[in-house]
Amino acid sequence: QVQLAESGGGLVQAGASLRLSCAASRRPATQGWFRQGLGKEREFVAAMSWVGHIMHYADAVKGRFTISRDNAKNTLYLEMNNLNPDDTAVYYCASSILNWAPDWNGFKSSTVDSWGQGTQVTVSS
Repeated sequence: QVQLAESGGGLVQAGASLRLSCAASRRPATQGWFRQGLGKEREFVAAMSWVGHIMHYADAVKGRFTISRDNAKNTLYLEMNNLNPDDTAVYYCASSILNWAPDWNGFKSSTVDSWGQGTQVTVSS
């Protein structure tokens, strides 16, 4: 099973930026992030297929969040800009041995193989 180590997160004011990182012990087919706000269900945020480097973003973060990668380290980064209080959640790195691109509907909590430990992102207004 792929081991995921994530870092980043913290407490920021609205409009600020943060960067999360997720390092995989070995390269999965799909890697990305989900988030879970207090009292809410875990939801998809963003992901990348290492096959063809195809990226996908949830509508709520499109245009504000950007994935980048370090091929040598099997690491993804999530640059989060213009954060708002609705982005407050625990962010979980996630991976799958399956390539879910280009039909990303299949990449969801139930199909994730490995989870990171989670990191808290809090955005104050």
